[in-house]
Amino acid sequence: MQNQRRNALKAGLAGAVLAAPAIVQAQQSYRWRMTTTWPAGLPFYQVGPGSAQAFAERCDKMSGGRIKIQVFAAGELLPAFEGFDAVSNGTVELNHGVSYFWSGKTFAAQYFATVPFGMSFMGHYAWLNFGGGNQLWEEVYRPLNVMPFAAGCTGAQMTGWFKKEIKTLADLKGLKMRIPGLAGRIYASLGVEVRQLPGGEIFPALERGVIDAAEFVGPFLDARLGLQNAAKNYYGSPWHEPSTVSEIVLQRKIWDALPADLKEVVKAAADATNQEGLFLLEARNADALDQLISRDKVMVRQLPDEVLNALRKNTTDVLTEAAAKDAMTKKVHDSFFAFKKKHDRWSEISEEVFLSKTRG
Repeated sequence: MQNQRRNALKAGLAGAVLAAPAIVQAQQSYRWRMTTTWPAGLPFYQVGPGSAQAFAERCDKMSGGRIKIQVFAAGELLPAFEGFDAVSNGTVELNHGVSYFWSGKTFAAQYFATVPFGMSFMGHYAWLNFGGGNQLWEEVYRPLNVMPFAAGCTGAQMTGWFKKEIKTLADLKGLKMRIPGLAGRIYASLGVEVRQLPGGEIFPALERGVIDAAEFVGPFLDARLGLQNAAKNYYGSPWHEPSTVSEIVLQRKIWDALPADLKEVVKAAADATNQEGLFLLEARNADALDQLISRDKVMVRQLPDEVLNALRKNTTDVLTEAAAKDAMTKKVHDSFFAFKKKHDRWSEISEEVFLSKTRG
């Protein structure tokens, strides 16, 4: 009996020793810094529902305080467009932005944010989650030492603000416009002088005439920047960003070493923030647009067919050329457009029929 007790005690001690590392790991806490590309106080992106701050707060609560993230707006710790590099080289742990801001590092990254004349948020997210998009996103970013997460969707964006009305294709020649990503490259092919400015610099540049036009997001967020006070022609036709996905990137080595339960916390927090942001803008844009029209005397316009047709053609040309030059871009491009072709067949007899024929 005594021997049995001794053996049982030894077995228990051995089990405790083996379990100890798992217990220590499970209770390990993390303190991270997250930079962003957004001005301090900007709703949706920086603070409030759907924002970088909302993601940080979710991680804290869902992890029981084991993950705490300090969020820095653009300019507080780093300039707006330097956060991605800081995560890549290990200076900070996370960054919140949009992948087209770093298109110079890898053209393929832009497909995960949005594609001109691409899919609605439903199609885009279907591709990311069930069409291989997220796996490709991770593959594209792995050489850059970061792990990406979708964390904020704007839905369809407005073409933007123009000081003068766009009546013909010739009106684009020499136009100085703030426009990021693929859309900027496509506008440039039609003679536009493209400028890439962070959100906090758009209004002063437009007001002072440094630029003639600017795109940001949509009525709710554009009004927060005061863009209606610098230009009065507000164009719809969301050809350039039919559904734009923000991203959070985390240092890859930190992600790989993170316990499995905290990986699930980060993924769930990003996903919840993503959906919350989309619903926020869907709820706020209509009222904001009404105010822009009635209070600020903004003229809402659509781009002429001549301009849209030229943009569509040049989009095809730019994307086809980029895919031919780089194997990774081609892999992402082929995946996106193969999925779009299938999704278009469904949306043509579902969503599009509802929007065009059955709403009343």
